[in-house]
Amino acid sequence: MFIDHIRVFAKAGDGGHGAVSFRREKYVPRGGPDGGDGGMGGHVILKVSPHTDNLRQFHYDPKLIAECGVAGAGVRKSGRSGKPFIALVPPGTVVYRTGATNVNDAVALERSEEGIDMDPIADLTEVGQEYILCRGGIGGKGNWNFKTPTNRTPVEHTLGEDGDGGVFYLELRRIADVGLVGFPNAGKSTLIGKMSHAKPKVASYPFTTLQPVIGVAEFAGHKRCTIADIPGLIEGAHLNKGLGHEFLRHITRCRLLLFVVDMAGTDGRDPISDLEILRSEVSEYDEELARFPWLVVANKMDSDVAEENLKAFRQRFSKVEIVPISAELEIGLDDLRAVLLERVALEKNSLDY
Repeated sequence: MFIDHIRVFAKAGDGGHGAVSFRREKYVPRGGPDGGDGGMGGHVILKVSPHTDNLRQFHYDPKLIAECGVAGAGVRKSGRSGKPFIALVPPGTVVYRTGATNVNDAVALERSEEGIDMDPIADLTEVGQEYILCRGGIGGKGNWNFKTPTNRTPVEHTLGEDGDGGVFYLELRRIADVGLVGFPNAGKSTLIGKMSHAKPKVASYPFTTLQPVIGVAEFAGHKRCTIADIPGLIEGAHLNKGLGHEFLRHITRCRLLLFVVDMAGTDGRDPISDLEILRSEVSEYDEELARFPWLVVANKMDSDVAEENLKAFRQRFSKVEIVPISAELEIGLDDLRAVLLERVALEKNSLDY
């Protein structure tokens, strides 16, 4: 199961309370105050890890709760600080604050007419990057801090502060180096299955892929790149028709877009019209996304009419890089691998997914 957006509840640890204590020893009947300070509550920290590629772990446990600080004790013993809760997230995770303080409030806001007003607070892109989602509460002060020449037996102390908490929304925006964009049945699932070890569901009916499938293409020289099979678009996707926004946002962080076009014109489709619609949908959704590097993968070239369609296609898009292939018969895949090797493949050590 691939999870790329989810709501979580996070709560940092509360600070431990300061202690009220007085030194009492056999020969020191009036030893004065010695209540120690409380420990600090643990933070809730998001850390970017190269070893996870989606947010699935939060689906099973959406509560991120850090440990509270321990109260102070006598003999000026400070309480132990609470352990932080470190949650691993993949590169490309965007964090939003929902404004809700608990899950019930968040659900109610989502169902209301106004909906949730979410503010982005972090964009986590670099491996090893850390972000403190909720800060732990500061520990309280013990009574020894309040001793003065005129108040030698203070009973004053402070309580530990509450840790931060709330409901947050996590969204994964960068899921791969290469995004496959195309209409349903264009052959994207077959292509990623041939280019990598991914095992997407392949069938002859539309919308076989309902969630992104990630594959890793290996190259010589210990290089590789990740490829995402994005669920097929439909016309009007930028208006959120079908699952348009769900699909389109998956490609907002890809380094290269491959527009997979059915050059056989299956089901009466027109390859030229298909590319024009795909480019329009991407542009309408995000003008910045439309300026990403891209090229066309002319698929199903084993068809009888594909060569004729490709000729007209090249005339219409004379300045566009086109790689003819047949994913099913594995024709032209070496040429496509050469393009990816040149354009996006990285050293394993630098990518390390």
